[in-house]
Amino acid sequence: MADGGRDLPFKSEYAKSGRSSCKACSLSISKDSLRLAIMVQSPMFDGKIPNWFHFACFWKRARVEDANHIHGFDALRWEDQEKIKEKVAAGGGGGGGGGGDAGGATSGDYETEYAKSGRSGCRGCGDNIAKGAVRIAVKDFESQRAKLYGPQNLWYHVDCFVSEREDLEFTTDKNPDKIKGFNRLKKEDQEELFTKLGKGEKIKKRKGDAKGDAGGKKAKKEETEEEKQLREQSQLIWKNRDLLSKSVSNNAIKVMLQLNNQELPTGESRLLDACADALVFGALEKCPECKKGQLVYSAVGYKCSGDMTEWTKCMYITKTPKRKTFKIPKEYHDVPYLKSFKFQKRERLFNSAAVASSLEGSMDTMDSGAGPSSSTQSLEGMKFVITGKTAKPKEELAREITRLGGFVVDKVSSDVAACITTKKEVDKKSRTIKDAEKADIHVVDEGFLESVQKGGALLMIQSHSLATWGADPTLRVSLPSSSKSGGKKSSKSLGAYKAAAEKMYTKSVPKTMKMTVKGGAAVDPDSGLEDAAHTLEDKGNIYNAVLGMVDVVRGTNSFYKIQALEHDGGKKWWLFRSWGRVGTTIGSNKLEKFSSREAVINAMQSLYLEKTGNQWDDRKNFVKQANRFYPLDIDYGQEDEAVVTTLKAGGTRSKLPKPVQDLICMIFDVESMKKAMLEFEIDLKKMPLGKLSQKQIQSAYTVLSELTTLITTGGTQTQFLDATNRFYTLLPHDFGMKKPPLINSLEVIKAKTEMINNLLEIEVAYSMLKGGDTGEDPIDAHYRKLNTEIEHLDLASEESQRLLDYVKNTHAATHNQYDLEVLDIFQVIRDGEKSRYSPFTDLPNRQLLWHGSRTTNYAGILSQGLRIAPPEAPVTGYMFGKGVYFADMVSKSANYCRTSKNDPVGVLLLCEVALGNMYERYGADYIDKLPKGKHSCKGIGMTCPDPSGSYTLPDGSVIPMGKGVSSTQGRSSLLYNEFIVYDVAQINMKYLLKVNFKHKW
Repeated sequence: MADGGRDLPFKSEYAKSGRSSCKACSLSISKDSLRLAIMVQSPMFDGKIPNWFHFACFWKRARVEDANHIHGFDALRWEDQEKIKEKVAAGGGGGGGGGGDAGGATSGDYETEYAKSGRSGCRGCGDNIAKGAVRIAVKDFESQRAKLYGPQNLWYHVDCFVSEREDLEFTTDKNPDKIKGFNRLKKEDQEELFTKLGKGEKIKKRKGDAKGDAGGKKAKKEETEEEKQLREQSQLIWKNRDLLSKSVSNNAIKVMLQLNNQELPTGESRLLDACADALVFGALEKCPECKKGQLVYSAVGYKCSGDMTEWTKCMYITKTPKRKTFKIPKEYHDVPYLKSFKFQKRERLFNSAAVASSLEGSMDTMDSGAGPSSSTQSLEGMKFVITGKTAKPKEELAREITRLGGFVVDKVSSDVAACITTKKEVDKKSRTIKDAEKADIHVVDEGFLESVQKGGALLMIQSHSLATWGADPTLRVSLPSSSKSGGKKSSKSLGAYKAAAEKMYTKSVPKTMKMTVKGGAAVDPDSGLEDAAHTLEDKGNIYNAVLGMVDVVRGTNSFYKIQALEHDGGKKWWLFRSWGRVGTTIGSNKLEKFSSREAVINAMQSLYLEKTGNQWDDRKNFVKQANRFYPLDIDYGQEDEAVVTTLKAGGTRSKLPKPVQDLICMIFDVESMKKAMLEFEIDLKKMPLGKLSQKQIQSAYTVLSELTTLITTGGTQTQFLDATNRFYTLLPHDFGMKKPPLINSLEVIKAKTEMINNLLEIEVAYSMLKGGDTGEDPIDAHYRKLNTEIEHLDLASEESQRLLDYVKNTHAATHNQYDLEVLDIFQVIRDGEKSRYSPFTDLPNRQLLWHGSRTTNYAGILSQGLRIAPPEAPVTGYMFGKGVYFADMVSKSANYCRTSKNDPVGVLLLCEVALGNMYERYGADYIDKLPKGKHSCKGIGMTCPDPSGSYTLPDGSVIPMGKGVSSTQGRSSLLYNEFIVYDVAQINMKYLLKVNFKHKW
């Protein structure tokens, strides 16, 4: 009777047949008997499946904290609901016995014994537990392994268990003698456990409890008014459902539902549920939001089963739907029950506890921006340290962290998410800051708390970092599980165990896949035919399709691949298909053999229609269909790894100076490109380097712009879901087992925009790596493709010394986390740029200014010039509008090189920029068009190079190379100057500087 509980960890229903067998005892579960399931991830497809158990067997394998965590519980017969409630009240199953309150761990969830060998590791300290030593286990019910095979023992040294007892929920009221295996320990070891864990504090009984216990009988709980109403309602529904089942055929039920404009659900059980609901409460009208969806009962209310758009399910839900009288046609009056039935208008009641639980579950279905689930709990379970003299009082910051679901600790440890402080405190290198550096914990400013109001905590940790250290928070910070299985609170050790357990579906996934192009597309190696067959091509059609589908609510991130293959010798044909979840081993494949080309083509076209809802011949005019896959516009050519290898080994025949050779190798380094894509969570198997479709990337830009508008205008949840689903489908991301995060904050959009900008640059670089003249040294060939003359300058020359002074003098005081060491200086002349720039040489105010970017972007920058974001790109992140940004302080631009302690060498660009008359701004001001008479925009900073130290070149352009001084132009919200031009013709590249970032920490 219930629906919409996909994310609940358990399921209940009455067995539809006698074919299912219990996963514990292996005996069959008889038809119509109550069966309970643990929901597990299917290894064969991107979704969960139920592992069914007899009622009695279930409680030996599962721990349930709340009956409402069982999908379908609210729709069971009342007496079965009561049976489940009794089990939960007794401890919720699991280890069984040992006592304990509902919702807490029982002593039966623990076990002790002498270690059988010296191989087991302690979950606390990580060291092995010596053979014969006493060890204590806490039972894990939450991991995928536990769900599949039963509770898993996580062993601890006794002392480690004692130190983590609070996190492991072995509270002081628990007596060690109730732990399984305690009585098999030696007397002295039992005494040691009593000494270290105590004998269990007695909990004072409330008044009235003693009276109930006096007679040796369990006091009967008094029924509340709500429970009474729910019991009577349940009995009424089941009375009608039983009468329908007994006296009315399925066909008659279908006819009655259709006559009352109700959609027909699949399966006998759901038919009975829908008809019983309509008879008792009235026929449901269509969803008022999407106008066409059927409302279906669930524990939280009536949910719409329709689609708001072709990308997103309708999210409408109500407890008071509009209804009409359920009409029974006279031809069915031969059934006494139907003839005598008199409709009485009623309103269905909902269990308040079930509603709260289901709402909590629905919030967990949508992670926000790589952070915790709901916007109001975006720091859920995260630890923070606050240190130094912050602008806001520490107490206020602590309250804000608590409000967002996190908590404050005093000392830095490996499980701390971040340290909140000021730049001044980082510069002082206080003890806490040193501890953070040692533990590789990020140090962030207090503005971080403003940015995470709508989620994206892990992303925001990186963008608000005040120091160069800090391990990837998406890997370092263990977020709380969204599971409702009632397991323990995740201590550091348990969190690490659970994270490792989830890797069972991701650890063996290759980062990239070598493809062999045959017949115009790559033959999938999983087919086993890459050496014997090619992709079938017929009349210019290559029979190959890669499909994707993302659903943020359900947490799915699915792919489906189809290929028609033909034997290299002809006369043999196959249809290969594979499916699963992106970035995991979840999924499977199938290879079918066919007797002719026509047969395999027809099969391919039929399968494409089934999966996409579109005809194969109409795929160029594709129209997305609800709940169907969308084709990814990706070119599956070969990855040209031989070209990459040759480039790395090149240089022996190169006519270029050695420093220029090294520069070319650096900007065409494929490993750096792959590293950047993995950093963006791009799936390299679905989207190899060099195969990105410009059309698909532009579409993704458009979606981000739409999301920006939704945030600024206040979009609905459905609109955010719709756009997020489209974005992740257009650009396949590898989230592993994590749910695709909802994109609903400007900070996340800014990060995704930067990702696309970098992907476009990487695409340019990688496309240039293909091909090449075999008679020419590869480095020289790739240098030629840049269409740029690059000359290495002597660092001792007057020209170089002037630029070295520019670097030294304009390193900002607040950017002291690194020093800059110039390794090489190159003069650059881009083909055609000088003539394009010449009309602007008559403009006043031409300056030599800095521009910084990732090394992987320079092949695109040199070959195509600096570019302005396209119209479809979102406006987020462009303080003064879409233009090309420059700086007169070297470190302001150097920060955009994205170097690290492990990858310290970056590239900086110096350009002559025709600024002309500047439109001066003291704060953010998005500019679509400059005022008349203005040629550029200047964001005025509080610090700028001393004008008296500027150097004017013979051609009249100025190098603002004076040392940093306070600006005399008044108060501004910017620390340093920014210069923006909106016409790329105003830019003339002059120099490239290869720089070593000497990170201090």
